[in-house]
Amino acid sequence: MQQRAKDTRLSVIQGAARVFAEIGYGNSSLSDITQRAGVTKGALYFHFKSKEELALAVIAEQHALVLAAGAGIVAADIPALDKLIGLCKMFGQQLLDEPIVQGGIRLTFEASAFDADVSGPYKDWIATAEALLRTAQEEGSVGSGVDPAAFARYLIASFTGVQMVSNVLTGREDVLSRIDQMWEFMMPALSPLAN
Repeated sequence: MQQRAKDTRLSVIQGAARVFAEIGYGNSSLSDITQRAGVTKGALYFHFKSKEELALAVIAEQHALVLAAGAGIVAADIPALDKLIGLCKMFGQQLLDEPIVQGGIRLTFEASAFDADVSGPYKDWIATAEALLRTAQEEGSVGSGVDPAAFARYLIASFTGVQMVSNVLTGREDVLSRIDQMWEFMMPALSPLAN
């Protein structure tokens, strides 16, 4: 794809993400998206056949942005449990700063409106959390009695709920402090002394 076409595609995704984040999938129209993206309907349809295809592209781009930001944390020379906590904080910051992440997350919650399977990013994060928890057990910062697979699912569910409730109650203004609080509650359960 030529650079101009790539730039146009990204503009459409960015515009769509902003619209989806603000008014949701069901309330948005392709006209809203073309206006926000500053492109013609022809340019939009060149890249995306439908609003559903565009929504899925926003979710995919959101996941790619979070994975790219998280790669540095995962590769860092720090304890595995610190990596896991850092990933949660990084994601929380992106929820505040990154419109594509905001749009992608809202779309994930509204996926039943366009009958899409959005389980892929959740499965990726659960697998990452499980691997880091296993490493943390080997490092001695997580107790041997903790089931990494079960705790990883619980962690991702908790994080999802924390950021969703933060969005509903404060427009995510308190999301970072709520993530910190989530970890305050979780740390005693992970401690080798608790097992």
